[in-house]
Amino acid sequence: MRADRLLSVLLLLQNRGRMTAPELAAELEVSVRTVYRDIEALGASGVPVCADRGPAGGYRLMDGYRTRLTGLTDAEAGALFLAGVPGPARELGLGAVLTTAQQKLQAVLPAERAERARRIQDRFHLDAPAWFRDADPVGWLAPVAQAVWEQRVLRAHYRRWAGEVHRELHPLGLVLKGGIWYLVARADQAVRTYRISRFLAVDLTEEVFERPAGFELAAYWAEASRRLEAALHQGVARLRISPQAQRLLPVQFGAVGARALESAGPPDHEGWVQVEMPVEAPEVAVGDLLRLGTEAEVLGPPALREAIARAVSVLAQRYATTTS
Repeated sequence: MRADRLLSVLLLLQNRGRMTAPELAAELEVSVRTVYRDIEALGASGVPVCADRGPAGGYRLMDGYRTRLTGLTDAEAGALFLAGVPGPARELGLGAVLTTAQQKLQAVLPAERAERARRIQDRFHLDAPAWFRDADPVGWLAPVAQAVWEQRVLRAHYRRWAGEVHRELHPLGLVLKGGIWYLVARADQAVRTYRISRFLAVDLTEEVFERPAGFELAAYWAEASRRLEAALHQGVARLRISPQAQRLLPVQFGAVGARALESAGPPDHEGWVQVEMPVEAPEVAVGDLLRLGTEAEVLGPPALREAIARAVSVLAQRYATTTS
């Protein structure tokens, strides 16, 4: 374990530059005292670790020193091949680059590990888009990705639900969610999310911008997703669902349906259970819940139950008419 940790210290200093003992300790999840011992052990083994004192001090590698050692384990090498999703890489214009990088990695791996990596590619395939839905058109993805990478201002013509707008964007990151690409960008001093397929035109300018200090893409996306879910779910439906619907709920409603099942009451003599599930606005919730067909009954709130009853009545009248 200590050898792995020493390698981690070495690679952290090589990749990030100067780091303090507390920063290293937090990254490695060890005590500061352990970091001191590890730094001493690296120095004793011939690694030129320099200690800079003062408020801006910390540990760093001697200028010009780099190690070729990767220390990849079997699992780590395999994970690199598994992480290379060919579809998204191709959409970003990096398909050939990804293939070349994997070939180079295979060339330097020991024969046994290279063979294991090949088996992972043969036996695991990551397909990002959801079932029964065509992938979004991503004609503007490549220049948007270039703007993200080079921190260049993007002038965009964008289609919203309320109409078309022109925006000057500071692109901060790209997110692939359920097969759909999103751009996270700052506009008018606020960070917002834009669906790539809704860009009608983009102009990649030569102007560069500074990223907001402390901005973290993953943290922003997690918070934005939470806010979106809270905004969409405007009420809670109380349902009585059959065993078949209990199997369908996570499939049709995802994590929301799965969480609803976790709080289900005891089954009755027919195996039906009662659950409470967040739903969107009534007009949306009616269509969503009708997808469960006769395998579910809406018990409340009363307004939603009445809306479902009206929709079912209209359907009954419509299908009662014989067509030629």
